[in-house]
Amino acid sequence: MRVYVGLVRSALANALATGEVGPAPLAAHAVTPALRESYATADAEELEYVALTAAADSALPLLHAAPAEPRRRFVVAAEVPDVTYDPEAGPSGVVVPAAIPWRSVDALHADDPAAAATIEAAAAAYAAAQAGDDDARFTVDEADAWELMWFATQEAGTLLG
Repeated sequence: MRVYVGLVRSALANALATGEVGPAPLAAHAVTPALRESYATADAEELEYVALTAAADSALPLLHAAPAEPRRRFVVAAEVPDVTYDPEAGPSGVVVPAAIPWRSVDALHADDPAAAATIEAAAAAYAAAQAGDDDARFTVDEADAWELMWFATQEAGTLLG
């Protein structure tokens, strides 16, 4: 199954250095039966985009908890053999029970560095948005207006540099 894992820069650097995305278990997002049901008219590409966006959003509380990290969301897209569904993380929520070998990562996604101020505001507002604050939800949604850029895995070092 293809999964999307939201990360901060240091976690991506660690994955590149160690050869695996971890530690396990990993919270991730994927096209699940619940996601298909939620977006019944969406095609496969649209469903993948929803899961990717959910993974990017999952990096926001990580950024909030790590003020020294660059204000940039990173997402790895990888193929894994096994997941368990995590409905508390939304309709695309899954848990990957084992670290993901770097060779299983198919692509990287990252915010444009120009999005830093928007991502900073979204990270600061994330907890309030989850608690139901409409203004905070609007701030988080503004982060989703920034399309994540695509990178080949071979570009990871340059992306981190």
